[in-house]
Amino acid sequence: MGRGGSDKMRDEPERRCIVTGESAPKAGLLRFVVGPDERVVPDLAGRLPGRGIYVSASRDALAQAVRRNLFARAARAKVSVDPTLAETVEAGLARRLIDTISLARKAGEAVSGLEKVKEWLVSGQAAVLVQALDGSVREKARLRPPAGPESRIDGLTAQELGLAFGRERAIHGALSAGGLARRALEEAARLSGLRGQDEGQFGGVAAGKDTKDA
Repeated sequence: MGRGGSDKMRDEPERRCIVTGESAPKAGLLRFVVGPDERVVPDLAGRLPGRGIYVSASRDALAQAVRRNLFARAARAKVSVDPTLAETVEAGLARRLIDTISLARKAGEAVSGLEKVKEWLVSGQAAVLVQALDGSVREKARLRPPAGPESRIDGLTAQELGLAFGRERAIHGALSAGGLARRALEEAARLSGLRGQDEGQFGGVAAGKDTKDA
């Protein structure tokens, strides 16, 4: 998935990654703070008090920050880092994306199921195509994201996507334009970095017939 929501993010304040040394909009970075117990705490919502420490939304960057003791250097103090920090961050980002899509569904701004998603794509109501990362490649290729790769989310498993839509599993979903769609794209971009997904070209074709309605 491309770095969704990038137009909005370009207008936001930038912060410097402690690993790469590069600056980027803070909405696309991972924020951490040091708690009262001197432990490094993920602040995925960006609301915890304290001086923020920023890391690129990448599993490799996060691993380097831990391995090279960069959190302590940035905090200018001895800190404790949980060895499962990357897993905790990944789970938190997945939960945030699930919750955002769930809010969109409850607001009538999201649908699931192949046929409903096709209808939204054909009518132009869909602004974002959502597909499970472990769904059939052939089946997913039947649908094309409405505005190219930048408008596709594919970082959740079928089970996780099912949670967002109140189902056991879901393969296809769509979001209409609005603030929740933009937020979902931003959360998905961060999650894809933690899950090490490649940002390749999308080889789908226009919506067509299929026998499944996941």
